[in-house]
This record gives sequence, structure tokens and C-alpha cells, in this order.
Amino acid sequence: MNHRPHPLLEETGPRARGRERGRRTAAGMARTWRTYADLFDATAATGGRSLDVPALALASVAATRAWAPDLAEEMEGVAEGAGVPLWVVAALNARTEILSEAAAVRAGECSTLVHVGTSRTVGGQSWDWHEELAGGWHPQSVRGAAGDPADGGTLAFTGITEYGILGKIGLNEAGVGVLFNILGHTGDGAGGVPVHLVARRVLGSATSFDDAIDVITGVPVSASTVMTVVTADRVASVEVSPAGAAVVRPDAGGWLVRTNHFQDPVLAAGEHRGRLEPETYDRLRVLGERVRGRDGIGGPGDLAALLTVHPGDGAEVCCHAPAGGRLGTRWATLATVLVEPAAGLFQVHDGGPCTAGPGTWETLAVPAR
Repeated sequence: MNHRPHPLLEETGPRARGRERGRRTAAGMARTWRTYADLFDATAATGGRSLDVPALALASVAATRAWAPDLAEEMEGVAEGAGVPLWVVAALNARTEILSEAAAVRAGECSTLVHVGTSRTVGGQSWDWHEELAGGWHPQSVRGAAGDPADGGTLAFTGITEYGILGKIGLNEAGVGVLFNILGHTGDGAGGVPVHLVARRVLGSATSFDDAIDVITGVPVSASTVMTVVTADRVASVEVSPAGAAVVRPDAGGWLVRTNHFQDPVLAAGEHRGRLEPETYDRLRVLGERVRGRDGIGGPGDLAALLTVHPGDGAEVCCHAPAGGRLGTRWATLATVLVEPAAGLFQVHDGGPCTAGPGTWETLAVPAR
């Protein structure tokens, strides 16, 4: 995975840090944007809709500016550094919301496992997305000005993200980790605060488990997702949607297993994704069976073995794109991630869990101050 750029963003202040991101990732952002532009068109056409992507993107900027003005300013800096219009950067950060507006149907998506124990808490996930975007992500490390109100109190953090997107999956210097699964609600659309920017805010500002929960549950979003917050001794998933937010706790054995449907009974009344793609329930069932009675995740090899589930196993957690097919139908597991907050450990494998081995994991260190 060393061929992927791994920018360390150290500029103080959101606009300067954004400019640095834009300059250092401009080529990758341009490639990624071309694919997303085609994906927006393809999914809208499939759903019989038309999208005004610039307008939807700028609406998300307005929502972000009202909630977290520093993140809106950082996106402005990215646009300046990359030499692209602001709406392009905003569309990348709001790609989930825009695809929701297009009524995109997804086959596959992410699966997450976390075990919280008395001696060790370890979590991880597969990240499934369109195979055409396999080159559209990269590791990142950010070290801002902690405690500076104008900078959103940016803690140092590391993780992976997509080109142009400020944050996604990661671990910060306070030992707060974030894992990420998309959900679908009948009320989903565009125009709210992008869920990826919510993850970025947690990574950059949450100094504790409770801080992270408060950030996520207080955001006006227009599309649904579940962010799993992992610290040294606690874990919970926060389901967010236009209908509200709910916190889902681990089971009695300390396991939290997530796929791509609501588990909160109130929010599940508005379930959209699971009705269209019932395979999310199959993945939850198979993973639940695999972890039942186990006392935790032993490390990256153990996580990869648990997540290596193919159609012959009763579900598809480790996803492989078909040889043919059009854009929007070719799903693949692009990355596999492990996080162990007490050890300050974040590891990523470039690809699906079935291809992981002792020498394929890259350890990403949270930058020291």
C-alpha cells in the first residue's frame, strides 16, 4: 500500500490546512471527481431522476457552515489549493447525500465488528465501495491547532479518507476511533450536513467517548449512516438519519456487529436500504454466528479471518467486483481496517480481508505533537 500518498497535514487554521490538502492531492482529487461525476449521472439515470449537483453540493456547504463554520472554511481552502470550484469539493464530501437524492441502489457495503473487553477492545471493518474508486482513497494524518476555537479544536488524528473528503474512518490522539457504515432511510436526501464531515468533526474534536456521542447525535443530517465509536473501554454505534439519532450498545458478550440496516426499532420503521437489499441481514447473521462465544479479536489476522465471508458462506462480506457490468454495479471491498484505541493502533490493508496477510497491513501512527 506504500504507493498511496499519505499526506501529513500540519497547517494551522482550517483554510490553510484545506489549501495544503488541495495542493497535495489535486491530481487524485481530479481523477476521483471524474468518477463521481459519472456515478452521479449513472445513478440518477437509473432512478429516472435528474440532479443539479452544484446546487445540492452548495446546499450542503450552507448546512455545514451553520453547524461547523471551520469545516466549511476548510472545504473552501481545499478548492483553492486544488484550483477547482467549491461545489466540486462539497460534492465529494456530500457524495452520500447526493447519491441518496439520486435514489441509488447499493448491492453490498461495509461490515463492522467490535469487541469491548476488560483487557482489550479491538474493532475493524471492511469498506466496500465501487470498484472504479479503488484508487480514490488514501491514508491521512492531520495535526492542527488543538484548543484553537477558530480551528474547531483540531486534535491530531490518522485514518483513511477519499480524495477531497476531510475525514472518514480513523483514530485520534485522545483514543477515540470512528468506523463507518452507510444506512438508508425513506427520508434520505441531500442538503444537510454531510455524514463524512460528522466523522471528521468527531476525529478532530472528541476527547472522550461521551464527546463523540454528543457530536454525532446533535447534527442536522439529511442522509443516514451509522458511526461506531470505539475507545479503550467503550463502544457504541450511533445511527443518524433525517428522522433522528439513536445509540446502539454492544450485546451481553461485548460484541457490536454492524452491517447496513437500522437496529434501533424506532428508526427501523423508516428502513429503506434493507428493504431493497436484504443481504445486509444475511451479513449480520453470518458475522453474529462467527463471533458468538468468542472472547475478542486477536489482531489483524483474526479480524481478516472473521470478515472473509464469501457467497458460499451464506453472505458476502468480502466483496469482489464482477468482470463486467456498468458503473454503479461493480462492488468490491476496497480496504480492511483495524483499530485498537488503547494501543493507539490503526492498521489498514489495501483490499479485501481474503487477500490480507502478515506483510500487507500498514500501521498508521497518530502524529505526535
